[in-house]
Amino acid sequence: MSSTAHSRLSRELNGKWVAAAAYEELARVFALPGHDDSAWETIAVPGHWRNTAGLTQAEEILYRHRFESESPAEGRRSWLALDGLFYQGDIWMDGGYLGDTEGYFQPHVFEVTSHLRDRSEHVLGIEATCRRPGDLTAKRNITGALQHWDNLDPALNPGGVWRPVRIEETGPVRIQTLRVTVVEADSERAILQFRAQLDAATAATAAVETLIEDEGAGEVASHSEEHLLSAGTNVLEWRLAVENPKLWWPHQLGDQPVYDVRVEVRVAGESSHVRKRRTGLRRIRLRNWIASVNGERIFLKGTNLGPGSADLASLEADDHRRDLELAKNAGLDLVRMHAHVAHPDFYREADKLGMLVWQDFPLQWGHARGIKPEAVRQAEAMVDLLSHHPSIAIWCGHNEPIPLEATPGHRPDADPANRFLRKGSIQHELPSWNRTVLDRAVKRAITRADPSRPVIAHSGVLPHPPQLDGTDSHLYFGWYQGDIHGLSSLAARIPRVLRFVSEFGAQSIPHHTTLANPDRWPHLDWPELTELAGLQRDVMADRVPTDGHVTFESWAAATRLYQAKVLRTQIETMRKLKYRPTGGFCQFFFADAADMISCSVLDVKRRPKEPAYSAMAAACRPAIVVAEPLPALIVPGLDHQQAIHVVSDHRESIEDAHVDVTLIWPGGQRTWHFTGGLEADSVTKIGDINWSVLHGAGPLTLELTLSIGDDHIVNRYESSVAR
Repeated sequence: MSSTAHSRLSRELNGKWVAAAAYEELARVFALPGHDDSAWETIAVPGHWRNTAGLTQAEEILYRHRFESESPAEGRRSWLALDGLFYQGDIWMDGGYLGDTEGYFQPHVFEVTSHLRDRSEHVLGIEATCRRPGDLTAKRNITGALQHWDNLDPALNPGGVWRPVRIEETGPVRIQTLRVTVVEADSERAILQFRAQLDAATAATAAVETLIEDEGAGEVASHSEEHLLSAGTNVLEWRLAVENPKLWWPHQLGDQPVYDVRVEVRVAGESSHVRKRRTGLRRIRLRNWIASVNGERIFLKGTNLGPGSADLASLEADDHRRDLELAKNAGLDLVRMHAHVAHPDFYREADKLGMLVWQDFPLQWGHARGIKPEAVRQAEAMVDLLSHHPSIAIWCGHNEPIPLEATPGHRPDADPANRFLRKGSIQHELPSWNRTVLDRAVKRAITRADPSRPVIAHSGVLPHPPQLDGTDSHLYFGWYQGDIHGLSSLAARIPRVLRFVSEFGAQSIPHHTTLANPDRWPHLDWPELTELAGLQRDVMADRVPTDGHVTFESWAAATRLYQAKVLRTQIETMRKLKYRPTGGFCQFFFADAADMISCSVLDVKRRPKEPAYSAMAAACRPAIVVAEPLPALIVPGLDHQQAIHVVSDHRESIEDAHVDVTLIWPGGQRTWHFTGGLEADSVTKIGDINWSVLHGAGPLTLELTLSIGDDHIVNRYESSVAR
């Protein structure tokens, strides 16, 4: 094929378009080629229309774009491809209707061969709609956190052509979708499952050729088979084995080799269409909420990632890589894509870095009954789009399937006095259309499409009759629920609730916030901080009161210190319970998408909210030494006992480890020394310390040092001795 022919295979239509707010009379005529759009607003594609003057509050937009093209050669077909349209669209070319779209994350493709043959000058018209949810308990858009989340301003409409638009050219058969999943993998053999939808212009015999190449060593497997295709859509499935594969591992366990997959359709000996995927060969299992990769057990230390920015279209691959590297540097190996599907660049970067991904389908809280067929269709589309990424470890259908009217600063289910369950927990026990019907349908759809990965119907559903099973848990002890140390008590009473805790944390004030006027302290505009910035003031007032703080900076620092204490306490508790029964955790949440007051440990500019970020990183080190909590106030003369544990995620045993424990109080000090070995991937109780303080009112510090060779890991606990 000549270079000229290659250049015609794809043509980008991005750049400056024009747009206008929709109304009935204009919507009838806007797509006609001769319509006068000279007074319309200039708009960027990709982008969100709220960033265009005059369109910021619109919920329905009319787009127009003029372009020129050559007529496709005989036997060739042309296609209009929209990689991402938020959220619904009706598409016209040269005044003719092409079809409609729904779903913000999936590509949509329409054939335009006849349009490009009829003329050389064209007008593309799109009527795009993204309506704000009216009833938050029965939403119709499948947009998850992007339209209903208490950590994003609900006034920010995400509508727009947010990903590229282009014209593509193929032969008589196009590969409409290509799903690649790794159904088995070990050191001897990996098996890849392929599913392709082929669109044929007419009945034809086509050869489907599959090639798998090692990134560095060339071809490792190939397959070719002829098929008799009918006109229209044809679905093909096949498998291909790779012998002696290089396995892909999460970064904690090994390297991340990848393989290039190429599927080509040939008709009459000529290439008609090619699709490529890059994948890693590995096997994921989840049993009793304990994960294994390639047969190797792993305790999952993770965080929730919301949208990387309120402006999705502005994100680039470097932005995704930055967030993933910051998570990796904090000792994490799992990120949960919280109630949204990100840009494909995110998953490519996760593959490279060896970060595992818990992928939510974008359902959050309550949704309307009528969305079930569309939810099932989009769930399958999500698998088509992402299944080849080795980083994706878990699919999840719905986050907290309860009708919650949460908005920034307002969580109706928050109750700091509640010792275990939030007020909305009764919703976990009663049958509901969302949990019982919608979520089961979504789970079935994902499982059918990808049987190689664990699929969770919904997140945050507590154990309830009759099965008493539930799923993962959202346990905000020290914030929405009871005492900061309540997690340990709950683990002793109902161990299954701590099998996997996928949300926990506390809010804090960013270091460099512009959300408050510090000079007005303590008379801040509290309603504005609640409604616009997301401060959950009632909860914060209970956890970190303003009393005793003479400046805003002092109070803000206290919120971050408290957040650090919550994160450290909960992570240490769960790591001590590793595999008995806890399989892992996901802190809530990692980084802000906008300038907000939230539970994040990084602000919108990715500056750490210290000491919270560092406390989380310290608690997630490969090996830590921990003690049972100190009493908040030490009464002189009383006897105390603390158990000391070492948690090791190292994959090999350690023969010679040393732990030094020092207790310091005004006028006194005591030390203990422990020596011994540590098993690989273990929790080891190394002993108890028994002590009492007879006198010396003031601060008390318990310092623990774990020494493994030249590595010295220090942990400190603070308390006070009463007078």
